[in-house]
Amino acid sequence: MDKQNTLDKEISLEGVGLHTGQIVKLTFKPAAEDHGIVFQRIDIEGQPKVQAVAENVTEVQRGTTIEKKAAKVNTIEHVMASLVALQIDNCLIELNGQEVPIMDGSAKPFIDLLKKAGIKQQEKARKYYVVQETIVYKDEARGVELMIVPDDKYSLTAMIDFNSPVLGTQHASLDKLEDFEENIASSRTFCFLHELEQLLNNNLIKGGDLSNAIVVVDKVVQQSELDTLAKLFNRTHIEVKQEGILNNVELRHQNEPARHKLLDVVGDLGLVGAPIKGKVFAKKPGHAANVEFAKLIRKKMEAEKDAAPRFDLTKTVYDINKIMELLPHRPPFLFVDRIIAMGKETIVGCKNVTMNETFFQGHFPGQPIFPGVLQLEAMAQAGGILALSQVPDPENYLTYFMKIDKVKFRHPVVPGDTIIFSLHFVSPFRRGIVHMGGYAYVGDKIVMEAEMMAQLAKVK
Repeated sequence: MDKQNTLDKEISLEGVGLHTGQIVKLTFKPAAEDHGIVFQRIDIEGQPKVQAVAENVTEVQRGTTIEKKAAKVNTIEHVMASLVALQIDNCLIELNGQEVPIMDGSAKPFIDLLKKAGIKQQEKARKYYVVQETIVYKDEARGVELMIVPDDKYSLTAMIDFNSPVLGTQHASLDKLEDFEENIASSRTFCFLHELEQLLNNNLIKGGDLSNAIVVVDKVVQQSELDTLAKLFNRTHIEVKQEGILNNVELRHQNEPARHKLLDVVGDLGLVGAPIKGKVFAKKPGHAANVEFAKLIRKKMEAEKDAAPRFDLTKTVYDINKIMELLPHRPPFLFVDRIIAMGKETIVGCKNVTMNETFFQGHFPGQPIFPGVLQLEAMAQAGGILALSQVPDPENYLTYFMKIDKVKFRHPVVPGDTIIFSLHFVSPFRRGIVHMGGYAYVGDKIVMEAEMMAQLAKVK
């Protein structure tokens, strides 16, 4: 399984906030497993923190703002996109001001800084949200639609259409997160020339200096207006290039605006709070829609939290004959019928519970229930096969229980049920010691869960 990641060391940068105009120092710090992404305002009494999740979003005007009590942080989307792209799960981000520095208007400065700090793998497995069915958000009035469909990896496609003769309709795609740095990260934020005056009047872009944004000119503009803008942004001369872009920057990609919108989607969907496996399609996305979509996904995650994953019961990795080659157990004390999936650190096995099991003669014969201790034994046998897969000569080893912990029985198991046992390593296999955690499912319910420790011992 993929492991969680944090930073190898803390690292800082300093820059101006796009809308507040404040000079802010931002420091990325390593964090413990399952910590998530947390922002901390160290300039406020008590140094309050706010978790980067969709429920904490309070503003979406020209950027994404999260807030909890006194902790408020503006324009987090480029930092979030960088952390998602580098698959950093746990990080504490300290700021001595309210807004994340805009830098050059892209995610590249943050990507470069995080890579310089180094990425450290942790022990615990990453907790993916695996999309099981299509989730859709629509704003028909604005022609906005975001959709995610099941897939075995995370990918995104974005389309923008501002009804502008300059931009036209643009598309951008990201097939895998590993391509983000090269294809998406350097794409800068953009706005239209007619928006600049409105933004200034709304007390925004105080930190804008025409070096951190693409300005699109989609109307006829007089030189006198450009001269006024030049004075406002301390430029000697501003003109409109043939492509309909102010001469403040050179485009890094022909479809840089679409790529930046995709960057924002990656950052805002980072507020789901878990790495995602699914394919995203975004039509005319923006921060408001992105955040509402992230909230929808989080609601779906919560609803599915106790639901069983979808297992393919048509597959067989080990049948009963192969299982008996690996395990010393025999009927009536062999409780695993098939192994249907196995990886380096995971295994899925199943047990068909039938009325002719001998223990039903004495265990609640009037209302037969599969004994909980035998569910544990069945899970341990599946885990034993995973443990034996770690050695080259499994036929020469036996697996002995050392410890059982965190056991919960949630629902009764009865004849006719098929129990699915899904186990994973909680910590790496070392010196013959195996530490596993697992769940037992019947249908869409968790019926039992446990952690167990065992030792592989060579047969003398």
